[in-house]
Amino acid sequence: MDEVLYAVEAGVATVTLNRPDKLNAWTGAMAAGLRAAMERAEADAAVRAIVLTGAGRGFCAGADMGLLQEVGEAGGLSEAPALAPFDPTARADFQHAQTWLAAVGKPVIAAINGPAAGMGLCISLFCDMRFMAADAFFTSALSRRGLIAEHGTSWMLARLAGHSRALDIMLSSRRVGAEEALRIGLADRVFEGGELMAGVTAYARDLAENVSPRSTRVIKRQLWNALVQGLEEAMADADREMAESLKSEDFREGVASFVERRAVRFTGV
Repeated sequence: MDEVLYAVEAGVATVTLNRPDKLNAWTGAMAAGLRAAMERAEADAAVRAIVLTGAGRGFCAGADMGLLQEVGEAGGLSEAPALAPFDPTARADFQHAQTWLAAVGKPVIAAINGPAAGMGLCISLFCDMRFMAADAFFTSALSRRGLIAEHGTSWMLARLAGHSRALDIMLSSRRVGAEEALRIGLADRVFEGGELMAGVTAYARDLAENVSPRSTRVIKRQLWNALVQGLEEAMADADREMAESLKSEDFREGVASFVERRAVRFTGV
């Protein structure tokens, strides 16, 4: 069974972590499958937005315990080959394990349908938005396994939830339910019952149908870069990008569709 599933409909790619019997516990094959799926979505001009979710009752329950046991018995991980940049033009900050999700040029929305623990928490943090089912939750057992905040989790969690809340979540390993996650900035929307995928898909389709792919790509990069920029650098980037946007076909189409009172037909150019 493929550990990552991929499907496209109406401009939205849905990427599904697919080990439902293990609550989609993370494996090396899953890591490779996720990267391949995102590369496929990036290369497809028909895809304008991406939804990442989990099969069955969970989003991702963290690293597979069998894998962790093997690592412990081996005395640690063997040195992994350097990860090729998802986008060579992206900042070095976003060319590492899991942080590369920020370099995907299309919006990536995490649909948190159940437990998002450990690696599941980490992956969701580097998605652009997090929409949750009302009974889903975040947690991390890293401190209770003798481990530490992985792959930039400490950096991103503190920026979303605040320094002391990030310490609380990571040290205590407690569960952060959907309503609390929404209140502290970890979640962007919460859906009741079985409404999560319908809600996420509707949002993603609106982006796919009505938003300039060019604007999306640039704005996403601006906002991620702003996390590590000073105001002067961010302003210089904005001035340069606005000048380029004013020359673009998408700008002309956006104005024309408004004036002519018709549906927009963006090409991403």
